[in-house]
Amino acid sequence: MGCKGHDFYLKQCLKLAKAAVKHHNMPFGAVLVDKNGKIILEQENIEITESDCTGHAETQLMVQASKKHSKDFLKDCTLYTTVEPCAMCSGAIYWGNVGRVVFGLSEKELLKITGNDEQNPTLALPCRDVFKRGQKDIEVIGPVPELKAELSQIYQDFF
Repeated sequence: MGCKGHDFYLKQCLKLAKAAVKHHNMPFGAVLVDKNGKIILEQENIEITESDCTGHAETQLMVQASKKHSKDFLKDCTLYTTVEPCAMCSGAIYWGNVGRVVFGLSEKELLKITGNDEQNPTLALPCRDVFKRGQKDIEVIGPVPELKAELSQIYQDFF
């Protein structure tokens, strides 16, 4: 990967999460980075409705990535996201064939912030556990403690 560190890409995810809030959506953001460190896709959460629950940033990013890039190309990419991918998003990442995931906050840390808020009914199913059940070797890095306070703040403000 290029010379930029994880914090650079996670801060870009945070910008997308803040944009999602401005668009009246949940505060989550994700970016896809190629093997050279270039951001090739960005996605904020989109509206989640009664008839479509798939507006998560990571799932929507994988919809785009799967249409634009081959599985061989995606294997060398890294998906960065503000919070650990949920089970749905982890499945999309797995099926899309992304080789590495880096997240800022764990799902467990998010749960401490959101509690039982009905807007974010977390699953106690870490992405590492989802990926272990599959046949692909997906590297997972996170949570990234250097950005915990900065990332936590947007969720504390929102929830």
